Amino acid sequence: MNSIRLALFTRFPTAGSAKTRLIPALGAEGAANVHRRLTERTVKILRQVDQPVEVRFSGGEQDAFGRWLGSDLTYVPQVEGDLTDRLLASIDPAPVIFLGSDTPELSAQHVSTAIDLLQKTDVVIGPADDGGYYLIGCAKPYPLLFRDMRWSTEHVLPDTLARLQHHKIGFELLEKLHDCDRPDDLDRWPWLTE
Repeated sequence: MNSIRLALFTRFPTAGSAKTRLIPALGAEGAANVHRRLTERTVKILRQVDQPVEVRFSGGEQDAFGRWLGSDLTYVPQVEGDLTDRLLASIDPAPVIFLGSDTPELSAQHVSTAIDLLQKTDVVIGPADDGGYYLIGCAKPYPLLFRDMRWSTEHVLPDTLARLQHHKIGFELLEKLHDCDRPDDLDRWPWLTE
């Protein structure tokens, strides 16, 4: 099997700049702690899969991330700009699987399945219940999947699937999972705020 880069996008868990949509419910410190827990959990899962892990980081220095998440990972600073800019700057070399740290239901099995599917198809997507996705893997660079995208809306997944179908790019979908983005989401995972 060829190596597939696992690129995790995350930021340093600084109060006031991490998980800001949860601040009304938890306060700045509480929201940052949820982000810290979710990121640590995601890194633990990615370590269970025998592929190189690359942390695309923002909001802190590389040394701070290394002390926080471990020195065995590759750290690459995110470029300035919006999510489109950050994804396009990260798309080479492919194959690559992009993930965030917002999915408490993510398991090593989901990641392993994505890796297996990416051996057989062009794109693999893990749909999120809010209309976006928690994971997207590309066998080759496909910039068209990330340009002019209505990020953080329920249109992300439908728009992505429409582009794949229009350009006749093969794809597979994983199980739909729930993200933790808004205060309403917290009831689903009490352990996140214990």
